[in-house]
Amino acid sequence: MKYGIGEQELRQAVAAQLISEAQAEALWRHWQAEVAPLAAPRFTFSQVLYYFGGLIAIGAMSLFATLGFEWMGYPFLLVMALGYGLLGFALCEHLLRRKGLAVPAGICAAFGLSMVPLAIYAGQQLLGLWSDSGTADSYRDYHRYIDWRWLFMELATMAAGALALYRYRLPFLMLPIAVTGWYFSMDLARMLAGDMDFGVHRPTSMAVGLAMLALSLLIDARTRRQPDFGFWLALFGALALWGALSASDSDRWWSKHVYALINIGLIFAGALLQRRVLTVLGGLGVSGYLGWLSWSVFEDSLLFPVALAALGLGLVFVGIWWQRNEARLLAPLLRNVPEWLRALHR
Repeated sequence: MKYGIGEQELRQAVAAQLISEAQAEALWRHWQAEVAPLAAPRFTFSQVLYYFGGLIAIGAMSLFATLGFEWMGYPFLLVMALGYGLLGFALCEHLLRRKGLAVPAGICAAFGLSMVPLAIYAGQQLLGLWSDSGTADSYRDYHRYIDWRWLFMELATMAAGALALYRYRLPFLMLPIAVTGWYFSMDLARMLAGDMDFGVHRPTSMAVGLAMLALSLLIDARTRRQPDFGFWLALFGALALWGALSASDSDRWWSKHVYALINIGLIFAGALLQRRVLTVLGGLGVSGYLGWLSWSVFEDSLLFPVALAALGLGLVFVGIWWQRNEARLLAPLLRNVPEWLRALHR
């Protein structure tokens, strides 16, 4: 669909005799041709190679950076970062404008964007702006430690990402932007809290995760996932929220039950919003809760695993029943939700 108009809207226009059926078909073909290069890709072998190769290239210059980077000197580091960054965006321009290959173009643009923090780091070192007060020793610690000195690198990366996204409209660019946004929130919280309270990171991660999920829903509502710009925000938002929630230690029994209810909510939210990552994380959380029950509450119980097995099999049969009756059961519910959300279930 395009500009908030889908195939169903075109059929309604034909039924109202606003346009002919031939015009509706021509419009639909034209819009599909425009959207197709940017739409969410099918997972073919070539797509696997695209993503696998791209993530290796991005990781090589970020996650797997070695001390050899800095042994060559910061001028070399700056030139290398700028050179690789320009190469990434040049490849993106070529693949997108000349070849019409949106997926590898987006990966190349993300590779170019991943060079921004390295370039800023080298520039800070050369200008003597890198403070000695922090936990990180070198650039290879960027993805390992929370440190307020990364803030300038993160701000520059998000600004460059916004410009790249404005120019290319490629969903994969949301990956480095989402990751950097999460890093930024952690480093900013560390700077504001100082050494007084390290417990601020978990609630910050939860808040940022919720904000990312809310923003992904807003993007879904505006674009109707053509293309799916909200995917990476939803993924990292869910990971930030669920990870911080699961890492929160509490001996109070009621907090365990609240945790289970939140994860059950994630399971159903994933089904409603068609975001499988929410359902997967919710399932992991519920499994952890059941493990706590078996080890702590029903440690010596013989009936607990039997009852749990019966519950699991019962849910399987409920799923079979739901699959057979899903359209009839969802119809009255979907009538009261926004059109973009109904479109996800067609």
